[in-house]
Amino acid sequence: MGDVVRLRSTQRPEPVREPEPLPPLWREAVGAEIRRARHDAERTLGDVAERAGISTAYLSEVERGRKEPSSEVLDAIAGALELRLVDLTYRVTRQLAGARDLTSRTTGPGRPTGPVALAV
Repeated sequence: MGDVVRLRSTQRPEPVREPEPLPPLWREAVGAEIRRARHDAERTLGDVAERAGISTAYLSEVERGRKEPSSEVLDAIAGALELRLVDLTYRVTRQLAGARDLTSRTTGPGRPTGPVALAV
């Protein structure tokens, strides 16, 4: 019997493209902004959670973008950080708008490109 000889392909493989980064989700952006505000105020998780009337574990999950808190909880967290809910929402909206600018090549038709107001 003869030997099996593998033939080399003459086609070059397609270069692997890195996927475009996606803008953060609302819960990720709001969590990052809460953490930033807490750090800027030099407050602990426990202190802010106690003032907001939620558990430290839940606040930690919110800050890490793992939980999507209700508007009432967001208002309580903002109040504990001496912010108004509208100020927190504005900061998050600016953050998301900046992230969208970085990924504008991936926004398709029908998606807003300007400022976005979110109802809470």
